[in-house]
Amino acid sequence: MATLPPDPTLDELREALAPVIPTHAAFDGWTSATLDSAAAELAVDPAIAALAFPGGAVDMIDAWFAHIDHAMAAAWAPEAIAALKIRARIQALVETRIDLLLPHREALRRAHAVLALPANVPRAAKLGWRAADRIWRLAGDTATDFNHYSKRTLLLGVYATTLLVLVDDESEGQAETRAFLARRIENVMRIEKAKGRFGAKAERRLSLSRFIGRLRYPAT
Repeated sequence: MATLPPDPTLDELREALAPVIPTHAAFDGWTSATLDSAAAELAVDPAIAALAFPGGAVDMIDAWFAHIDHAMAAAWAPEAIAALKIRARIQALVETRIDLLLPHREALRRAHAVLALPANVPRAAKLGWRAADRIWRLAGDTATDFNHYSKRTLLLGVYATTLLVLVDDESEGQAETRAFLARRIENVMRIEKAKGRFGAKAERRLSLSRFIGRLRYPAT
């Protein structure tokens, strides 16, 4: 059970409640009843707990996903993730998220339903992007150009569809989800390699053009 410091701030309260809420959300959905049950579990006044989640269900889901972000990072020492090839890093990090979400698949299913509501779609996109960005950063990505966005966009698609498979996967050890993830990551790696080859060719063409230009118009 999560513990709270004496006289916690709202941020501390939110962090403590985040891993507790999904246990109750599996039964009562992402509702005030769920928040009340989680608060009771930590001996917190429900009225105070509500102050930590002014946006209701979406704020509770946000806090849970933030908890998953932190737990994923904590599961991997920097030297351990650095020892893997880039594809293996991405797959390992996403599989870590799968393992963290696995005990709460029904809560995840209900979270998807909440985030799919038209009013919540922008927030859902923000949460997905945050997860993809966190994974790439932990994998060592430092790109700041167009690749920064393209990598995260591709991974967001992989991650989102993998979670959709996960919620209905009854195979042993969620083998179907993991196989699906491996195939999707393979597709992404092929795209990244193709982009790299195209970029290299483009740079060579540009370099050749500059060279010819210098022949015609030598520097004075």
